[in-house]
Amino acid sequence: MNPPLMHIESSPSLPREADVVVIGGGVVGVFASYYLARRGVKVALLEKGRVAAEQSSRNWGWCRQQNRDARELPIATKSLDLWEKVAHETGEDTGFRRCGLLYLSNDESELEGWAKWRDFARTVGVTTHMLSAEEASERGKVTGRRWKGGVFSPTDGTADTSKAVPIAARAIMAAGGTVHQQCAARGLELSGGRVSGVVTEAGTIRTKTAVMAGGAWASSFCNQLGIRFPQASVRQSILALAPGAAGLPDALYTGLVSLTRRGNGGYTLAISGRARVDPTPQQFRFGREFLPMFARRWRSLSPGAFEGLRQGHESLAKWRLDEVTPMELNRTLDPRPDMRQIRATHRRACKLVPELQRVEISNVWGGYIDSTPDGIPAIGEVQSIPGFILAAGFSGHGFGIGPGAGHMIADIITGSAPIVDPHPYRPERLKMSAWGKVSDF
Repeated sequence: MNPPLMHIESSPSLPREADVVVIGGGVVGVFASYYLARRGVKVALLEKGRVAAEQSSRNWGWCRQQNRDARELPIATKSLDLWEKVAHETGEDTGFRRCGLLYLSNDESELEGWAKWRDFARTVGVTTHMLSAEEASERGKVTGRRWKGGVFSPTDGTADTSKAVPIAARAIMAAGGTVHQQCAARGLELSGGRVSGVVTEAGTIRTKTAVMAGGAWASSFCNQLGIRFPQASVRQSILALAPGAAGLPDALYTGLVSLTRRGNGGYTLAISGRARVDPTPQQFRFGREFLPMFARRWRSLSPGAFEGLRQGHESLAKWRLDEVTPMELNRTLDPRPDMRQIRATHRRACKLVPELQRVEISNVWGGYIDSTPDGIPAIGEVQSIPGFILAAGFSGHGFGIGPGAGHMIADIITGSAPIVDPHPYRPERLKMSAWGKVSDF
């Protein structure tokens, strides 16, 4: 049930020391390491399984500004520019293209919300086009339907989730950094209250700076250090179709189903926002903080089962640094997809775009989308432990804004002028109430 993913070789040996150790080989950890290595920083990237094997290869692949919350829009805009530069810098094709994203709707309130966002986007120099009924119906003619309206965001695009992050990880090594797969970080060593080392299953790396970019595992890792990081995950299910369908847009959103052209010519299908909430100890611990989020999203969420307990990523258990950890027991979060949702997604897609009936389902998978209570990632140094940088809770937006987030982390560590204002992302904001502050999109 794993999605397609490029394999890369690891560095031959674990260093005894590094300027920075980055924990987590997803898009954010990889790009933080990438930009650090390009600045001559001695960086070691740790990944308990394979680079990008979790949510960084299980998402839609959208790299968008459209409908971003105002707090995230600046980093989304910068990330699009950085996605373009990566291919030039690495000499490899990440599959990134500004193909434009097409949104179609027959819901007046949804169209009004998009128009409101368009008006806001104009004030910050972002181009997006509201489509009339005629324009929307023409762009969506493959559906054979009449649409009331839509949006086309011409400067947004997609990247290939099967290879984009592995390519960037390989470039870390080319720039002088190291990448270590099948190597879990068990915890931190502290001296005088600040970071002095990262303990891994293969030994300890001496360092003064550690970045936690472990995605859905971040809160359980922080719990070992006495850090309360409110984080919750939902399980989304996605399917991929084999190549063969013709005449479809590269990226299409509708309330029924969304589709994205994959690098092999096939399509990824999903229902936006639809997910299962698997009960876990962590879900209950942070339940109050997430009430505003669930109140806004409840129509898209359904009760889950015991899959979250089986995966072990949201445990409240403590572990010693000399014993096997939950991350080593489960190298890759690969939850069972919700087959009822998979079937519903496929039916909706074939009804919306009859052309899709010609091709077979090639793969299905599940994935955990981790979120903060306000839907905005936590990026910045944890005040209680100098040298410990948190970068997690990307709330389903990590792939698109990963380059910008990684660049900002490198800026923070090296003391450079930040690529965007880091204030909205500071982790300490989560100590305050998130009521009324949930992201708009």
